[in-house]
Amino acid sequence: MRQQACLGLVHHPTVDRQGRELATAVTTLDLHDLSRLARTYGLGGVYATTPLAAQRELAGRLLRHWTEGHGAAANPSRAEALRGLCIVEDIAAATRDVVRRFGAAPLVVATSAREGAGRTSLAAARRRLAGEPRPVLLLFGTGWGLATEVLDACDWVLEPVRSPTGYNHLSVRSAASIVVDRLWGEW
Repeated sequence: MRQQACLGLVHHPTVDRQGRELATAVTTLDLHDLSRLARTYGLGGVYATTPLAAQRELAGRLLRHWTEGHGAAANPSRAEALRGLCIVEDIAAATRDVVRRFGAAPLVVATSAREGAGRTSLAAARRRLAGEPRPVLLLFGTGWGLATEVLDACDWVLEPVRSPTGYNHLSVRSAASIVVDRLWGEW
């Protein structure tokens, strides 16, 4: 496992395009792809957060299908990746579980597609993480991103992924893949 790092796929508190706080819907593609990403890069798994009981139940059914049911037999590599997925109510629950698993409070790092003061570049974060002894919980927001209260509570907020075109509207799956590769990839 790489540096005891886990991904957090946050569905609340997030914002919509007008900046209003909301809870977004859990999508199965995000759960599959972030779980596969974490497994590929040797991370400690993925926490998908949602306060909505019906969404947690839906995600739990998906998880059981691919890790215990017919899906596990049909696609063992997907089952392997999804065994690292944990569905929790909120970021606090994910943080408590990281402490339970790794024995220390994590460095909580947020990603954002929005510019802001005090952001850490991906290059600087890569260097800083190389010497970081604590586990890391790397948060990705759904919808139009993490709510300001989440960003303010994090230890660091990363700068947005830079593109050569200036266009900045990646899916959370694409952004997570880029960020994870830039932080922990072999290049």
